[in-house]
Order: sequence, then structure tokens, then C-alpha cells
Amino acid sequence: MSVSESEFFATGMSLPPDVRKRAALRLLESVDPDEAFAVAAEEWLRTGAVAAYDALQAEPSRAIPADEVRARFEAKWAARP
Repeated sequence: MSVSESEFFATGMSLPPDVRKRAALRLLESVDPDEAFAVAAEEWLRTGAVAAYDALQAEPSRAIPADEVRARFEAKWAARP
């Protein structure tokens, strides 16, 4: 089955935003892995890291020991598809 670019785009735009974001990064990675990493890292720095920093500043008791953070990252990495 062949799908035109416009059909592919229309179908993709009908997906929920979080699914579109993951799909877009996977497509970008298939063409330029370094660019995909840079885009994902920049997005995380602008959103996830800022939110985490603000939350920690507001409530320092939420701090997590570095060893636990590393273990969580390693578990997440191991579980990736």
C-alpha cells in the first residue's frame, strides 16, 4: 500500500500531540540522528528541566539522591522500545 505525502501528513495530524511529537522525532532520527537528539535535548531543557528546577526551588524536600536518579534513567533506558 502506497500513501502520498499529503495523506501521510493528514493522517499524522489526526494523532494526539504527544504521539505526533514522538513520531516526528523518530522520523527525524531516521534521516539525521544527531539532529533528532539535539531537538529532543533542546525541548527537554526548555520544558522538563525548567519545570523540575522550579518545582525543586519551590519545595526543596522533593530532591532525589543522584544514585536514585541514575537508577531511574538506567531503568528507563533499558525499557525503551
